[in-house]
Amino acid sequence: MKKSRKRPLDFVIDKLTNSIENTSTGEVFDTEVVRMSAADLKQINKTDWKFDWTKETKDKTKEVYKLTTVNNPTIIQGLISIEDKQDHVFMHLIESAKFNKYKDKVYLGVPGNLVAFACKVSVDKGYEGFLAFDAKTALIKHYQESLYATHFRGLRMFIETKAALRLIAQYFKS
Repeated sequence: MKKSRKRPLDFVIDKLTNSIENTSTGEVFDTEVVRMSAADLKQINKTDWKFDWTKETKDKTKEVYKLTTVNNPTIIQGLISIEDKQDHVFMHLIESAKFNKYKDKVYLGVPGNLVAFACKVSVDKGYEGFLAFDAKTALIKHYQESLYATHFRGLRMFIETKAALRLIAQYFKS
């Protein structure tokens, strides 16, 4: 089987919210993160997304999840691809919907919400929240400051237990 090339991630944490927040009104919307289905893939327009999410969902080593608002579960706000590495979770891809990127984005907090979810998956699997990912060089400092991530070596970064629990508490109320 052809080994997929790991690409460094280049998402920006715009704001750590307690859900997602409308940029113009400040209104906060409750979210949920659920596994992508075949039906969900039909609404993924390849021109609106940077990554090939169809290919990602076909890779049996990975799990792809979608972030939606509780009140409107048909509109995908963002996507994440993670892999269970048996002692930690590895984040392969993360992407906000086209309308949640750049200066005119509709919602703040999408990337932070998805990263917190990946940390929660790690905790739920007994990995103490450990999450690893590869970051673009220019964003390493950003992830250290915004996600409390640790730079390991090269492009590899990880979020350890204390930082993971902080993110989980921010987004997931018990």
